[in-house]
Amino acid sequence: MFEQTFKNIDDILHKDAGCSSELDYVEQTSWVLFLKYLDDLEKDKKMAAMLSGKTYTEIISPEYKWETWAAPKNGNGKIDHHKALTGDDLRDFVNIKLFPYLQKFKMGSTNADTIEYKIGEIFTELKNRLQSGYNLREVINLVDELRFRTHAEKHEMSHLYEAKIKNMGNAGRNGGEYYTPRPLIRAIVKVVAPKIGDRIYDGAVGSAGFLVEAFNYLKSSKDLTTSEMETLQKKTFYAKEKKSLAYIIGIMNMILHGIEAPNIVHTNTLSENITDIQEKDRYNVVLANPPFGGKERAEVQQNFPIKTGETAFLFLQHFIKILKAGGRAGIVIKNTFLSNTDNASISLRKLLLESCNLHTVLDLPGGVFAGAGVKTVVLFFEKGSPTRSVWYYQLNLDRNLGKTNPLNEEDLAEFVELQKTKTDSEKSWSVNIGDVDTATYDLSVKNPNRKDEAVLRDPHEILDEIKSLDGESAEILRLIRNLL
Repeated sequence: MFEQTFKNIDDILHKDAGCSSELDYVEQTSWVLFLKYLDDLEKDKKMAAMLSGKTYTEIISPEYKWETWAAPKNGNGKIDHHKALTGDDLRDFVNIKLFPYLQKFKMGSTNADTIEYKIGEIFTELKNRLQSGYNLREVINLVDELRFRTHAEKHEMSHLYEAKIKNMGNAGRNGGEYYTPRPLIRAIVKVVAPKIGDRIYDGAVGSAGFLVEAFNYLKSSKDLTTSEMETLQKKTFYAKEKKSLAYIIGIMNMILHGIEAPNIVHTNTLSENITDIQEKDRYNVVLANPPFGGKERAEVQQNFPIKTGETAFLFLQHFIKILKAGGRAGIVIKNTFLSNTDNASISLRKLLLESCNLHTVLDLPGGVFAGAGVKTVVLFFEKGSPTRSVWYYQLNLDRNLGKTNPLNEEDLAEFVELQKTKTDSEKSWSVNIGDVDTATYDLSVKNPNRKDEAVLRDPHEILDEIKSLDGESAEILRLIRNLL
């Protein structure tokens, strides 16, 4: 039922002049879903308070409650169309009254970790793009049919929302920034292996896929006590996100997966000078796929000891700095990071190898990220001791990856298993750091075990062979002339 509802909502948004892309569909669905979620959350909290003999103070004022403006009901429990706003009246109420009211929650909240602050932040960043109040009424009617009350309902909703984010990533434009394939994230989480009590951080959180998967991993790792579940809810997951839409999607995704008030801060992570990071700011685990290919301004670069315009390289410096001693990280980055010969890349590799144990590099094939042809690697490292040896795994698949043929769990199963013991195989090998050229710190992926991989020859050997062939050709021509 839920799946068909989502499809019907997309069909309505598609015909509205204010929505032109999959990104708009996700954004507009998100704010309506959020208000319906909030209504169900308030009902649950009110019921729980009554059962325990306590009083619950409702967050939303009566005139702005879902049941007042969005879905007033008649005696049969159906939407009362005589009371429900529609057309221009509905659009104007949402734009002129509802959004400004919800925006004020941010100013009235002293703590960014509260649901009140999240309400204010979300509706400060979003706007209603639906130009037709009649289309908006149809969307609200469909969303009103959805329920967030039971675990099963929330679970189904979270899967559908993930599917929408994936579609947005596949749609191109800048949607792909927000979506990292979930099988890849799950493999990274398994290797990093966070524990209950770890503080887990993503400074480029996007749709919050890493934090959601880490939450699922920890939640299913054992039978959690009430105290441990509260730790997971409030003291485990932390994130930052620069872009407004990604911020909203990340919050909504975490909420739908069961994290009530996500600790996501809407800010540009790179605007923070990393020399200002104190011990209290550090984390046990960093999981991230920072944006690559961006070019940061000179004033942003001044926040980092290694100056570079490449966004991902600045993020890597930030992640190294913000890890606690003994902290673990799994970071996706372009594979050119391993071999670029510019000064910034060399300096950054040197910093990584000297301050952290880069124990594993996962080399991914092209096509892992739909719509992006770039090749990437995943760096797994632990802060506090220098690298002695790097274990490489080259993921070679017998098919081309793409939107209709994505990466799956089975593709990464061997990597996850072999990584535990750093076992050599046709796809995996180890490199002693003592054998790495300290002039370049080149960490290129060069699989010595590939049977079908062409061996790169020494340039001098090739030149010598060319000279030899030229000599042979000259001799043949001389013999032909003599015969003539």
